[in-house]
Amino acid sequence: MLNGVTAEFEAHLRAQLPTATFRTDSAPYLQEPRGRWSGQGLVLAPASTSEVSQVVKACAQARIGVVPYGGGTGLVGGQLQPDGPAPVVLSLERMTAIRALYPSENVMVVDAGVILADIHRAAAEVDRMFALSLASEGSARIGGLLSTNAGGVNVLRYGNARAQCLGLEVVRPDGTVWQGLSRLRKDNTGYDLRDLMIGAEGTLGVITAAALRLVPVPAQVGAAVFAVRSPQAALELLALAGAQLGDTISAFELMHRQGPDFLSEVGPDVALPFVDQPDWMVLIDLGLPRGVSPDAALGDLYAAADRAGLVTDGVIAQSLAQRAAFWALRENIPEANRRIGSISSHDIAVPLSCIPDFIAQGGKALAALGDFRINCFGHLGDGNLHYNVFPPKGLSRGDFQDRRDAIKATVHDLAHRFGGSVSAEHGIGRLKVDDLERYADPAKLEMMRAIKAALDPQGIMNPGAVLRG
Repeated sequence: MLNGVTAEFEAHLRAQLPTATFRTDSAPYLQEPRGRWSGQGLVLAPASTSEVSQVVKACAQARIGVVPYGGGTGLVGGQLQPDGPAPVVLSLERMTAIRALYPSENVMVVDAGVILADIHRAAAEVDRMFALSLASEGSARIGGLLSTNAGGVNVLRYGNARAQCLGLEVVRPDGTVWQGLSRLRKDNTGYDLRDLMIGAEGTLGVITAAALRLVPVPAQVGAAVFAVRSPQAALELLALAGAQLGDTISAFELMHRQGPDFLSEVGPDVALPFVDQPDWMVLIDLGLPRGVSPDAALGDLYAAADRAGLVTDGVIAQSLAQRAAFWALRENIPEANRRIGSISSHDIAVPLSCIPDFIAQGGKALAALGDFRINCFGHLGDGNLHYNVFPPKGLSRGDFQDRRDAIKATVHDLAHRFGGSVSAEHGIGRLKVDDLERYADPAKLEMMRAIKAALDPQGIMNPGAVLRG
C-alpha cells in the first residue's frame, strides 16, 4: 500500500530542495483540460535531473506515489490522480534547456520540460525541422509527448513521437538515473529501453531529457482541400495521392461537415474553404523538393481524382497564408467541439480499409441510442479518427449523461470488432483503464503487469494510470 504526502514528508523535502521547487498555487496542476476530473497532491517543479532524482528517491523511501506532469494537455487523466493517498505531482516545467544541437547529425538534445513550439523554433534556427506537430504545441512539453507517444498530423510521413526520438534520460522508480541519451540510429545492444519508456505514461520512470531526430526543412510546401464524395472516396484518393506523390505527403486529414458547422455555430471564427460545405473533405499537405511545383502536383492530383469520380470540388492554397488558413480550419475543430460540449469523445484507430464501414456502421448504431450529432475527423493517412458524439442543437451534454457509457461502449466495441484500437494517440491514462482490460489481449496485459512489477515493484510511478493499482 502507498502512503500519502504528510507535513513531515514535505518538510523533509524542503530541507533538501530549493524553495523555488515548491509551487505555491497547485490548482492549475490539478485540473484536466475538459474539467471532468480534479487531482490532488503536493506539486513540485525540480530544475534538474538531479533534483528529480532526489524527489523520486525520497518518494520511493516513503512509499509515496509520483505523478509526472508535462504540459497538462492530456485528455485521459494520466497527469492527475483524483483519489487514493495524495501523491507528489512532479512538474517538469522548469527543465527547459536545449542541451545541444547537432545539425550535421540531424539531432537535438533537450530537457523534458521544453515546450514543443520552442523545439520547433530551435530546429528552424539551424534550418532543420522537428516533425511532431499537434494543436497543443504551444503548451505541450516533450517529456509528456514522449510519455504518451503522441501522434499529431504528420504521422503519415514522419511517424509517432517514438519514431522521432533516438535516446532518453530517465529517472527510475528508485531514484537512480538511466543515461540513455544515445544519438545513434543503430544500436542492437539488448532490449530497446527507449521504446519501453516511450508510451509508458510515466508508469515506469520519469523522462528528464531526450535526443530528438530532426529532418531537413522541405524546400517547398503546398496544401489543398478537396471535397470528396464519401469516406470511401477519401480512402481511394489517399491511395491515388500515394501513387502520384509518394512520401512527399506530410498529412492527409479527413473532415466531416459537422466540424465547419460547429465552427460557424460557436467559433472560433475561421475562413471556410467552400461556400457550400460538402459532407466530406480532405486536407492534403505536401513537403516537396526544390524544382517541384506544389500547384502543379496538387492540380495533377485533383485532375486524376476528378477523372476517377472521387472529388466534387477543390481549393489549392495560392500562398502560405491560405495554407495556414486551411490548417486553422482543421486545428480549430477541437476548440469548437469543446465549446459545444461532447457527450462522449473517442480517439480510435481501425485498419485503413475498414474506415468507411466503421463510419457507416457507427452512425447506424448510435442512431439506435438517440438523436446525436457526430463530428468525425482525423488523420486518415494513419487510420486515426476522432469520433465524437454531441447533443442535438438546443440541448447540452448534461442532458445525455445517462447514455454516455452506452455511447462509449458502442463506439469502442465497433472499433474492436474491426481490429482497431480504442486509444490511437492519446494513451490510456486513468480514463481508459477499464477499456484496456476489456479489449487487450490477456497475454499483453500479463506481460505489461510483469514489466511494471519488475521495474516499479513498489508501484509508486503514476499509480492507477494504464494499469489498475
